[in-house]
Amino acid sequence: MINFDLHKVIQSSGNRVLSCGAALLTPIVRAARPRTLILALGSLLVWAAPAFAVLEVDITQGNVDPLPVAITKFVSDVERGREVGANLSALIAGNLERSGLFKPIDQKAFIEDSSKIVSPPRFGDWRLINAQALVTGRITVQPDGRFKAEFRLWDTFAEQQMEGLVYRTTFSNWRRVGHLISDAIYKRLTGEDGYFDTRIVYISETGPADRRMKRLAIMDQDGANHKFLTDDDGTLVLTPRFSPSRQEITYLSYFNDNPRVYIYNIDTGQQEVLGEFPGMSFAPRFSPDGNRVVMSLATNGNIDIHTMDILTRRVDRLTTHPAIDTSPSYSPDGSRITFNSDRSGTRQIYVMDANGRNSKRISFGSGQYTTPVWSPRGDLIAFTKGYPGRFHIGVMRPDGSGERLLTGSFLDEGPTWAPNGRVIMFFRQAPRDTAGRGGKVALWSIDLTGFNERIVLTPLDASDPAWSPLSHVNR
Repeated sequence: MINFDLHKVIQSSGNRVLSCGAALLTPIVRAARPRTLILALGSLLVWAAPAFAVLEVDITQGNVDPLPVAITKFVSDVERGREVGANLSALIAGNLERSGLFKPIDQKAFIEDSSKIVSPPRFGDWRLINAQALVTGRITVQPDGRFKAEFRLWDTFAEQQMEGLVYRTTFSNWRRVGHLISDAIYKRLTGEDGYFDTRIVYISETGPADRRMKRLAIMDQDGANHKFLTDDDGTLVLTPRFSPSRQEITYLSYFNDNPRVYIYNIDTGQQEVLGEFPGMSFAPRFSPDGNRVVMSLATNGNIDIHTMDILTRRVDRLTTHPAIDTSPSYSPDGSRITFNSDRSGTRQIYVMDANGRNSKRISFGSGQYTTPVWSPRGDLIAFTKGYPGRFHIGVMRPDGSGERLLTGSFLDEGPTWAPNGRVIMFFRQAPRDTAGRGGKVALWSIDLTGFNERIVLTPLDASDPAWSPLSHVNR
C-alpha cells in the first residue's frame, strides 16, 4: 500500500500563497507494482510570480519539436544523497527523452551552478541555453535512514514554479521516485497522465525457430528490474495480460500439451489454474473491473468467445458463429468487446455489446485485420494489419472510421497500449537470414501520431508485450 500525505496548495491572485492543510489519502495500487512501497508526498509552496500563461506542450500534432528542458542533478549535503540525486536526474532525463516530447539539455551547457540554486533560480541563465523548462531537486537523508526527495518544475520564460512535490521513502525505492517525478512533469507540461511508473510483461524467447523456448518475464517500462516469472522448463507460455485491479497476470500455458489459462500473483509468485478446457483456448484478457476473463475457446470444432467469472468459475458463451472468433478486448467502460473474426471470408475487426449482442464489422480495408485492442481512453482500437509479405500496426475509431497505419515491416504484431493511450508497444520480427534462420524478435514502441519509433531493449528475444495500468494514486 502507498500512503501519501498530500499538502494541497492554492495560489490566489497576486502574490498570496495559501496552504490548505493536509489530507491522508490511501489510493488503490495497480496490479503492476508488486513490491510494497511507503511514500510520503507533499506539495512545495508555489513561488509567487505574476499570473500569466505558463508553458504547455501540444501533443496533438504529428511531429512535435521536442521541448528543451534542463534537468539538474538533485543536490545533497551527503555523498549517498548526491549519488541518488545524480541517478534520479539521469532517470528522469531518460524517461522524458524517450517520450519524444522533450529534449534534455546537456548538463555541461548549464551556466548556473545547480548545486547553488536557490528559489527562484536565475531564469536568465537558463533562457540563454534555451531551456524552456527547468527541473531542480534536493535529496535529504532522514534520521530514520530513509531519504526525502524534493523537486521543482520551473517555467523559465514565465519565471514561475509550475510544480513542486516532496517524496519520502527508502533508498531502495529511488527508481520509483524518479518515475513518479517523471509522471508529474509529463502531466504538468502535457495535460495528460504520464506512463513512466508502469511495467511491461512479455514473452521472452530463445532457441531455434522450430523449438522456441518461451518464458514469462516482467520489467519496468524503461527495461530496469527485469525478472523471469516462469521457469525455463520447456512449458510454452503465451498472451500475458495484466489485471486492472489486482496484482495479477493472466496468461495461457501449455502443460503436457494441455492448454490452460492461469492467473499469476506478482506479489507471491503463486500460479493458479483459472480453467482447463477440453479444446483449445486463446488470448485470455481481464475485464476492466478485473472480475472476469474473456477468451476464445474451441468447442466441438468451433472457436467462439467466452467469459469466465473469476470468483464462481462460471463460463458464458458470447458468440455462436461457425466462423473463428478470437482476440477479444473490452472497451474501458466494459460495455463492449472488440474481436476479430473470419465470418466475412477474411479476418476482420468486429465490435459487439459485452453480452455478445449487436455484433458489427468495423474494418473494411484491404488485407487481414487481427489482434484488436481497445485504447484505455476508449477513443481508438489498435490492430495488426497484414498484407502479403508485410505487416502493420494501426489504429481506427470504434466505428471503423479514421484508420491510420503507424508502422510497417516484415512482421509487426501484438499491439498494447500505454495506460494513458499515447504510446503503443508491439513486437517486430526481422526477416529470416540467408541460412533460413528466424530473424530477431524484439519489442518496439511508437507514438500514437506515428512518430518516435523506438526499440525496447530486453535480455533475449521478446514478443507479445502487455502494458500495466496506471497507478490509481489520488493527487
